[in-house]
Amino acid sequence: MIGLIVNPVAGVGGPAGLGGSDGGDVQRRAGERGARPRATERAAAALAVVASARRHERIVTAAGAMGADAVRAAGLEPIVVWHPRSPTSPSDTTAAARALADVGVELVLFAGGDGTARDVAAGLPSAAVALGIPAGVKMYSPVFAVGPSAAGALAAAWIEERGLPTVDREVLDVDEAQLRRARVEPRLYATIRVPYRAGRTQARKAATPADERAAMRLAARGAVARMLPGVRYLLGPGGTMAEVARELGVEKTLLGVDVVLDGRVVAAGASEQELLDQVASGPAQAIVSIIGGQGFLLGRGNQQLSARVLDAIGDDPVLAVAPEQKLIDLEGRPLLVDTGDARVDARLAGFARVVTGPSTTSVYPVQAPENEGAADHAA
Repeated sequence: MIGLIVNPVAGVGGPAGLGGSDGGDVQRRAGERGARPRATERAAAALAVVASARRHERIVTAAGAMGADAVRAAGLEPIVVWHPRSPTSPSDTTAAARALADVGVELVLFAGGDGTARDVAAGLPSAAVALGIPAGVKMYSPVFAVGPSAAGALAAAWIEERGLPTVDREVLDVDEAQLRRARVEPRLYATIRVPYRAGRTQARKAATPADERAAMRLAARGAVARMLPGVRYLLGPGGTMAEVARELGVEKTLLGVDVVLDGRVVAAGASEQELLDQVASGPAQAIVSIIGGQGFLLGRGNQQLSARVLDAIGDDPVLAVAPEQKLIDLEGRPLLVDTGDARVDARLAGFARVVTGPSTTSVYPVQAPENEGAADHAA
């Protein structure tokens, strides 16, 4: 049997520019900024791949927004074994995981981020197998598929092949309040057995070693050298973008997307809507780095740079910046984009020119895992 747990508020803080979704206050502020959760639709997208292969599959789940809604949206039949409180809480996620395990679910799919992975792991026995459908803001843990369709393809293969090879993967998380104030390394909370197929699950986020800081500064100088007057630059989060800000002599919000025009910040920690307003005011380009170890350019921690924003920018919407070593450490794996819009992801796929220094660039392949995952299963 396949089970599903959805964290209904997962990811709501991303487009709102809040660096995470933990806590009622953050969720309230995200709603005030016009953000909405996307976990249910991403869970439904994963199950749609299962439904295309097994139209009458029944999915064990929790009631309402914690799973049954997504199951029905995918055209499948839910078997409800847990009824959460309203509003739901992390304890509901843990209890739902325990309920799924108690009825013999063999593979638990869960939609959310690192916090959801922690709560699911707390409710599962050590031998249980689970897989994350990426829907949160923080996804450092290597327990997630590279996209919803990839998760669905793995689940369908699990059913059709009566299991897949599994690997033990870490559940990592950070305290969001601390992360908003300073750099905090993810902490190990548990391990989960994850179904494995090459290219379908994401790698662990890698820390930046001290000896790579100088290379990061050089890459940042290369980005600044390419900035043009009159263009609004949307600086994504992360250490490399902080170096870009230092080169420009401006303040940078740690987890936010800041807009810089002609050497000054015109919007700090901007939400998706604020970015759309800035892009409507004149030429713009997003500048992003690569998540070390994972290779994600978009869709992990920078959800403010949404498909709508990238569409509004128009041609050549993204400038990628990273030290050469980050590309080397990927060992040939492509860069990844997961905006939630397959059309935009397909437009960004192909090859990207990555700025690696003041006068150096690398041409590197970019893949849209959603399109690849769906295509692989269809084949």
